[in-house]
Amino acid sequence: MQSEKPVLLLTGASRGIGHATVKRFSDAGWRVITVSRDVVPPECRRDPNWTRHITADLAEPEALDQFLAEVRDELGGGSLNALVNNAGVSPKTPFQERLGCLNGDLADWHRVFQLNFFTPLALGRALAPHLARAKGAIVNVTSIAGHAVHPFAGSAYSTSKAALSALTREMAVEFAQLGVRVNAVAPGEIETAMLSPNTDVLIPRIPLNRLGQPDDVASTIFYLCAAESAYITGTEIFVTGGQHLF
Repeated sequence: MQSEKPVLLLTGASRGIGHATVKRFSDAGWRVITVSRDVVPPECRRDPNWTRHITADLAEPEALDQFLAEVRDELGGGSLNALVNNAGVSPKTPFQERLGCLNGDLADWHRVFQLNFFTPLALGRALAPHLARAKGAIVNVTSIAGHAVHPFAGSAYSTSKAALSALTREMAVEFAQLGVRVNAVAPGEIETAMLSPNTDVLIPRIPLNRLGQPDDVASTIFYLCAAESAYITGTEIFVTGGQHLF
């Protein structure tokens, strides 16, 4: 019976938005395969639908290749109903200050783009046959920072997320020929460990007057992978409390 469950593959699963997304899909009865740099906490691994977790740093091309081999082995010749590209990195100075175009190391830019942009592209290409069998869906997690200069998000992170937004549109057109939908979710100020400690100063610029919660993003991701969104592709949904309007 387990093989008949829809299958989710999620990157960046160990905390925050990724952890909330696992729970949302698992509660709906999906089989869940995950990857992150960190080992998933034991209380999360007890979830009976959390079928497999792979510890890997997808910012390293060799690790990405090994991960894909393990995923293909896990899927066999089966289908993949949803791929959620959630893993991301945003380097800061030792004092947690924003890194811009002038003060950031170019090596960090390469690492950021490898994980935030090239990894979603590589996963989509490699797993396209499995997604096509399920007429599945891809969701790329972008960011409000990809659409305007952000006071805390660094330039490498912001531009990589802008590129991922554009990639979502390109993929949507091409993957539609396979019956696969591709959309994006752009979170705003979500209360996770990645959030800057000074983010509270932005609340007056958020029309809903609060920080977002990981569940706010997880429920949107789930919607874009579910049958209710079967005619939606190439779309980016802002989960920002209205902050992106300013």
